[in-house]
Amino acid sequence: MSTERRAPLDRARVADAALRLLNEVGLDGLTLRAIAKELDVKAPALYWHFKDKQALLDEMATQMFRRMAAGTELDPADTWQERLLKDNRGLRAALLGYRDGAKVFSGSRFTGTDHAPAMEANLRLLTAAGLTLAQAVDAGRTAQAYTLGFVIEEQGMRPLPGGEKARTDIADRARRLSDHPLAAAAGAFLFDDYDRQFEEGLAVVIAGIGARYGVAPRPAPG
Repeated sequence: MSTERRAPLDRARVADAALRLLNEVGLDGLTLRAIAKELDVKAPALYWHFKDKQALLDEMATQMFRRMAAGTELDPADTWQERLLKDNRGLRAALLGYRDGAKVFSGSRFTGTDHAPAMEANLRLLTAAGLTLAQAVDAGRTAQAYTLGFVIEEQGMRPLPGGEKARTDIADRARRLSDHPLAAAAGAFLFDDYDRQFEEGLAVVIAGIGARYGVAPRPAPG
């Protein structure tokens, strides 16, 4: 009989197992029963820590944020535009590290207060630039909503981290839409080079925030 003791079951260990399993089964296949099997425990044991799947998703999103924020420091010299760029680039990179990462993160509520220092710093930066608190909240939420929505679409086309390019055959799509030349040509911009798409869209969002609230545009380099 083995005398090896397993680590005690707690919320962090369950969430960690769920995040590992996520890449194998996706969000739809991620059940408490499957996680219990991964941990070699009975499913009812998980209900001591999570009352339902949404509570587990909240903890998974919290763990994702902690991993994303680990070792990163806010640069006090950032402009508000640079901060929004950095934050949302980092968020996208973190979400792409997990199958259905954006779906897990979207609509979840953090279970701790780890996010509060960065949120406070970002709101201070935005309000110092001339936005009201309500405008600063709207600006941050809008940029994050863009990122989440973009990554949900991106992962719909390329589900696994580091997986193949988008499943759409652009040339075949163009042939099928040949009677609509602009729509046909748009495929090259819709279903390829997601890095370029993301960066352009985020730049549009940030420029829109500046125009909407009358804050200074991003300064020209050098």
